[in-house]
Amino acid sequence: MPTNDPTVITSVSGAGREPYLPPATQPVRAVVWVIHLALPMLGLWLLLAHHEVINVKWQHNPSHFWMIIIVAGVNLILGAMISQASARRSDARLLLLSLVFLSSSGFFLMHGLATPKVILPSGSYGFDLSQPIGLLVASGFAFASALPLNERAAAAVLRSQAWLRGGLALLLAVWGVLSLVDGLTPLSSRPPELGAGLGGAELLGLLLYGTATVMLFRLHRRRPAAMLISMITAYALLAEAMIAGMYRLNWHLSWWLWHLLLTFAFVFVAYGAHIQSRREGSTSGLFDSVALTATVRRIRADYEQALEELVGHLRRRADSRVPVATRLSGKFGLTEAQAAVLDRAGEALANERELSDRLAALVDLGNRARVGLPEDELLVQSLDRARQAYGDVRIALVSDERVTLGSAEYRQEDFSADGPIRLGDSVIHPLTVKGLLAGALRVPVGTTPQDEALAATLAGQLSISLENARLYRELETLFRQYMSPDVAKSLLADPRTAELGGELVELTALFADLKGFTSFSERVQPGEIVEMLNRYHTAAVPIILGNGGTIVQFVGDALLALFNAPARQADHAEAAARAALAMQEAAARIAAETPGYPLFRIGINTGPALVGNIGSPQLRGFNAMGDCVNVAARLEGVAEPGTVVIGQSTLDLIGPRADARSLGELSLKGKEKPVHAYVLTALA
Repeated sequence: MPTNDPTVITSVSGAGREPYLPPATQPVRAVVWVIHLALPMLGLWLLLAHHEVINVKWQHNPSHFWMIIIVAGVNLILGAMISQASARRSDARLLLLSLVFLSSSGFFLMHGLATPKVILPSGSYGFDLSQPIGLLVASGFAFASALPLNERAAAAVLRSQAWLRGGLALLLAVWGVLSLVDGLTPLSSRPPELGAGLGGAELLGLLLYGTATVMLFRLHRRRPAAMLISMITAYALLAEAMIAGMYRLNWHLSWWLWHLLLTFAFVFVAYGAHIQSRREGSTSGLFDSVALTATVRRIRADYEQALEELVGHLRRRADSRVPVATRLSGKFGLTEAQAAVLDRAGEALANERELSDRLAALVDLGNRARVGLPEDELLVQSLDRARQAYGDVRIALVSDERVTLGSAEYRQEDFSADGPIRLGDSVIHPLTVKGLLAGALRVPVGTTPQDEALAATLAGQLSISLENARLYRELETLFRQYMSPDVAKSLLADPRTAELGGELVELTALFADLKGFTSFSERVQPGEIVEMLNRYHTAAVPIILGNGGTIVQFVGDALLALFNAPARQADHAEAAARAALAMQEAAARIAAETPGYPLFRIGINTGPALVGNIGSPQLRGFNAMGDCVNVAARLEGVAEPGTVVIGQSTLDLIGPRADARSLGELSLKGKEKPVHAYVLTALA
């Protein structure tokens, strides 16, 4: 129902404007609408109930003729507009809807032309029957137009449009000749005193209009639209016109009533179209809301594609937007004002997407500043991601207390608290680490209103990432000098791993010490002792780490290494054996270069042990506790200098690859049962 009520909220969708009525106003409007439709029927009842008093006769042929000609002309224009819309949208419902208006207006025009004393000297069957016939034909098209046609049925209707239009035109032409040529057929002769009717066939038209009204109302519930309300009201008024026309009291007020109902039905739709065209500034989408669901989806897809095309063009920031605007205006029949609105909407959406992309880039950059990412790799990845969202971003780091960015150099004092340095369409922000200048960042601005704030945020994020990378590098270097890399990495990734406690793990323990270290220490100065230990450990540590071991402690000349803890190893026994043999080879080379140096003796054993942080809340260390570790220490004690002694469990895991010589059953300190041990000489 056309309205200028401010409580009607409209929204632009793919099919044009669609009104939304707040829940509180919907029942009120429904009651008002029903009252409007009930008033004509109430008036008809009053006229017929008081026929002699109220239903007076008034015959004025010129008024009748010109009213019909004007109303029929308006209706023909509506029919032509809807026909154009059906051709433009390739929509079967709009085609059938246009035939409703063309058939009703065509026969209404025939009724007007047959007005007595205009063309024919007196009334005729054609004069009385034209409008009932027209309303009946139109009711069939109205019913078909309200059906939820599927794609196959809609395609069949569109294929038949030439036959439908041609058949209607032929019917109107034949009817005009038969009813307007005086004396040619009974249609041009005088009817009985009460006029002519369809003998009750009007009830069929009434049923078809009523059904079409209900179906359109259900469509309106799913897809609210002002034009749908207009069509529903028009169909209801056409049905009432059929009821009023059944009484055939020519030239009485009850007879004039159906003329008024027809006029209101046609003018109602025309007024709705006028209001909507004024609101939208164009007539191209007037009837889109009445179209089939498939057509509405297609229209929305076209609009979305066009908006995406416009947004893409705007995001590329081309020098001219005229070609795109012109093509869209031509494709969708947009006015200059609508194209301007669409252009502004596209630009706003493009800015919104730019903002979303840049915020997403900031999130990605935050995720990239994770533990373990080297500074160079961090900067390369961050720069690549920033350029995807921000454009031609440039980064330079400090060298000799200055940053060279392009052809300009910047120092710490060049950056003040007032804001970034502006350079054309770019801004330059400092990158800081611990409050000191570490680099500079150049970011393009001017694309969106938030560019400068986003550039500052990007600089802050990169500063944090750079500081984190350098802090991690410092911590990692420091930790790795005092503990195994696996333990250091675990602590840096999750400090909670430093909590006291542990877990039971099957591991292989390697104990090594220098046989003759005590007597060597008595003969030399302390400085020589440290030098000797450092030479041995410098050779041994890379071997252990290279085989996946974790060194948990140095005690004088001895060291303890674990395999399969904390990092898991499937071949931990064999890895420990490889490390031990390689350590002996390295120690032999060192001893050969410096006669008098002691030699390693190594013990290895495999079994379950409790692995974790042992100590107190103030001081703790990573270690392993268990019988297998104690046995490894005892095996190291019985080993000869330059040899590797392994336990039975270790040999079992290595299998036939081990070249070992049995030492038999050994009674070890602290062990009730003897332990079978072997001297490992090689690995296959």
